[in-house]
Amino acid sequence: MVASPPETAQSTSQTDSTNSTISTTETQAVKREIQDDMEVSVAKKPKLDSSTKGATIATTPTTNMIDTKDSDKKQIDIGKEAAMEAEVRAAQQRAIVPLEIRIKSFREMLAEKEVSAFSTWEKELHKIVFDARYLLLTSKERKQVFEKYVKERAEEERREKRNKMKERKDEYRKLMEEANLHGKSSFGDFAQKYGKDERFKNIEKMRERESLFNEYLLEVRKREKDEKAMRREQVKRDFMAMLREQSDIDRHSRWSETKKKIDSDPRYKAVESSTTREDWFREYVKILKDERKRDKEKERERKDRERRERGEKEREHKQEPESEEGGESEIDNDKEKEAKDLEKAARVEASLREREKEVQRTLAVHLRDRDNEREQHKHDEAVQHFNALLADLVRNSELVWKEAKRQLRKDHRWELAELDREEKEKLFNEHIEQLSKKKKEKFRELLNETIEVTLSSSWKEVRKLIKDDPRYSKFSSSEKKCEREYKEYIKDKLQSAKADIQELLQETKLITHKSLSTVQENESTMKELEEILKKDRRYLVLDHIPDERTELVMSYLEELEKRGPPPPPTASEPSRRSK
Repeated sequence: MVASPPETAQSTSQTDSTNSTISTTETQAVKREIQDDMEVSVAKKPKLDSSTKGATIATTPTTNMIDTKDSDKKQIDIGKEAAMEAEVRAAQQRAIVPLEIRIKSFREMLAEKEVSAFSTWEKELHKIVFDARYLLLTSKERKQVFEKYVKERAEEERREKRNKMKERKDEYRKLMEEANLHGKSSFGDFAQKYGKDERFKNIEKMRERESLFNEYLLEVRKREKDEKAMRREQVKRDFMAMLREQSDIDRHSRWSETKKKIDSDPRYKAVESSTTREDWFREYVKILKDERKRDKEKERERKDRERRERGEKEREHKQEPESEEGGESEIDNDKEKEAKDLEKAARVEASLREREKEVQRTLAVHLRDRDNEREQHKHDEAVQHFNALLADLVRNSELVWKEAKRQLRKDHRWELAELDREEKEKLFNEHIEQLSKKKKEKFRELLNETIEVTLSSSWKEVRKLIKDDPRYSKFSSSEKKCEREYKEYIKDKLQSAKADIQELLQETKLITHKSLSTVQENESTMKELEEILKKDRRYLVLDHIPDERTELVMSYLEELEKRGPPPPPTASEPSRRSK
């Protein structure tokens, strides 16, 4: 029996007046509504097991069974009546309690009964239909509040799930930080070491764990690269400072002589590569040359300025009145001589300047060519290192770049090959292509050596003949790929056989431009021709496609007929006759 919801303290007169306000029509509608809900709820109750039913029927007399049915029916009727009465009382209360309070109570009931946010009204009804708060709302209001509740609850659960996942990812990241990973760390080693850690297990899918690991490893590699660049820049600054401290180094110094003086300095040893040391030394010498050039420019500007000042003073002296002619003549001679000296000095200086520029240009070209040669040599050396690495580690032609890269990174030669990512991938693809080509050649060599293989042989037959040969297993682990290559092989062989037939027909002197008409007039002529051709193995190769072979012969005869009789040996070429 459904208990009525707790009623607020009201006087008897108020209850009677409320009861009087409910019409007969409304009461009937309420009864129909509660009856429908009862039927849905009863339908969801578990049925008796068939074996149990059978046992009960077997041990219970017929009269008892009929009494039980009558009793059950009475109990259902009593239950329906009680439910209807409860609904009527609830309708009375709905008229008194505000809608907001009733909705709040109904939502509290849904939360207490742990109604699933991703279920339906019909599936969750049996959880709430017997609660007193269920009757606080009408049927329409219940479903509306239910739909709104599950929608909000679903969004809350999704948000909670996202937050929980974010927390798990943060914990997983902390685990990776504690693991002190470096750029060459692999996920396999990490999983083996920390697989039992709860922060590792909290990320359910292994693929997601590896994806998060790879993302973190990219950050680690970038950080290591930046740190390496900063260390390299600091080492370079220290090396340059060491060179500047050497007072005997000028723009004409040679590296072979200079390095003997500084090779004991720790700043020299800090630079790992001897090529890098030499490059930085040349860069420092170039800086000295640029400084020297700037100093010369300043000196030349100073002299030009002084010369202009002297010229201005001379012009001022010319404008002043001269007191003595003898003195004036002597001054003019001195000025003329000084002007000639200045002009000569300017010419000499200009010539020296031009010569120095020419030497600088020649030296710059020479140094640039030498730098290009050095860079090319370094590049060729890196390519050789990487190709050697590929030859040692990559022997499977079906391996893809992404998987191969993980294996190659573990070898120290990966770092020696200072090539960009695109070039490494290109060299890898060329290596794979070469491997595939070699395996394909070996596979076709095996087919050629197998005498039983003919143009009409099926793959199933051929496979039995060659499956024990290592060249078959090495070609590919995929039988479909082997079959596909075999079909390509047969196709190429067929094309070659057809070309051989064409060559045979050309070699057969009995065939002329008249042969087609002869064959058409007398069928036996064709048979005689075939008998002659059968003596050659090239003709017999196409025994499995006789119709197609006959078409090739007839096509050749038609072509000869179109050409007509061959010209006599003494006839000139048409082009020559036209001239």
